[in-house]
This record gives sequence, C-alpha cells and structure tokens, in this order.
Amino acid sequence: MEDIVGAFLIGCEMTVIQLNNISVEFPIYNSFNRSFKNRVLDVATGGRIERRSDRLVVVRGINNVSLTFREGERIGIIGHNGSGKTTLLRVLSGIYRPTHGSALIEGQSVSLININLGIDPDATGRENIKLRCAMMGMKPSEIANKLDEIADFSGLGDFLDMPFRTYSSGMQLRLAFSASTAIQPQILIMDEWLSTGDESFKERANERMRSLVNSTKILILASHSRSLLEQNVTRVIWLEHGGVRMDGMPDEVLAAYFDHA
Repeated sequence: MEDIVGAFLIGCEMTVIQLNNISVEFPIYNSFNRSFKNRVLDVATGGRIERRSDRLVVVRGINNVSLTFREGERIGIIGHNGSGKTTLLRVLSGIYRPTHGSALIEGQSVSLININLGIDPDATGRENIKLRCAMMGMKPSEIANKLDEIADFSGLGDFLDMPFRTYSSGMQLRLAFSASTAIQPQILIMDEWLSTGDESFKERANERMRSLVNSTKILILASHSRSLLEQNVTRVIWLEHGGVRMDGMPDEVLAAYFDHA
C-alpha cells in the first residue's frame, strides 16, 4: 500500500519522503578486545548490537523502519540519546544510505544538522559563503545573486574579506548561519532550532528561521524541547532502540514521551 501511495504522489510531482523497511548498520571490527567491547556498549546504549563473530560486532542504528512524509507535514523527532534520531536525520539528508531497505526522497532537501559543513578556515568569509552555498546545491548564478544579501545579513562587514579562522566563535556562527539559511528548500531537516549571536542578531535569526520553516513543504525537526515541538510540528515520531515506538499527534506522543521520561 505504501508503494502505491508513494508512486501516486511522485506521479503528481509532489514533495514526498518514503522509507521502506530501512536499517542502517555500522560494523565494528576486531571487537575481541574486551575494553573496546565495553566502549561500544557505552556509546550505543539505545541501539541494537549483534555479534556476528569474535572479530565483528554490528551496531544497528536504525532497525526496519518504514515511514512516509507528505507535502505539508511538519514532523518532530524525539527520543533519548542512542535512539536513532541522528542516524535517521542523516539518512534523510543523504549522508547515510540504508544498508537494508530503500529511501526515496522527492524534492530539494537541505540539512541544517551541521551548518559548518563545507567551511574552509583558511578561506575568507566571502569565499566560505560560496562554498557553503555550493554544498547545499545552489548553482553559481544563484550564489552570485544571493551573495550580497547573505553578506548583509551576517553583519560582518569588512571581516568578510578576512580568513574565517581569524573570526571569533560568534562571528563564525553568524557567517555559517547566514549562508545556511539563504536557500528555500522543499524539505528542511534540522537538529534543534538554529539561533545564534548577540540579541540583535538572534532576533533576526529567529525571524529568518520562522520564514524558512513556513515556506518549506516538509519540515523535519529533531528536538528535546517540548514547547518548541508543540509550536512548530503537526506530527511527532518517537524513536526507541532504532525503531518507531509511537507516531501520531503531537499532544498524544509528547505527553507519552515526557511522562515516560
């Protein structure tokens, strides 16, 4: 049935994400070392661990998950550390490919999981704007049209012609945020809400984030903030041990999750 729905939506050229029985596995070799095995258990408390030989342990970050996200949906992702949230976000962003099952993503997708991705510390701020925009899939002509707007929004002035490594941490975040939010994607993937800088910049950053969220066709937001999810999503998925424990209306799922926590 999911395949039929997905084919219909794709035929209508709608933005859609369809995950069919996906699993993501991470092989850990030479696991015979006992102290190493213990460290694996510590960092993967929420995942599934399978021993396949004395020298191979497989950590399964996502286990047999099927989900469909349709145009117009605002989806919240919740779960404790190790539940599979980051792995799922990276599959949706195209960073990971499922080791089992299939992931079909129809629509331009932009991930704000790591806004410093593509930044070169030795390049100037202006050069890094171009690099970051190119990483997000913008064409050279689009970057040229957006460059002045991004530069103005960052408020960095003459520092844009200085190497990125000379910036303070706050200035680095302002540049990365300004470049990363300059695009209008069909699918927006975020790990927590982005906001940075001093109070004057933070206010503009929040306004820009709200505009970006409102204009995207599918929003996927992972967060530990109940109030943030209540304000911004229409559906919540609770992950546990790499699988879906609950999927439904925000009030029902959030109440169950936070009461359980």
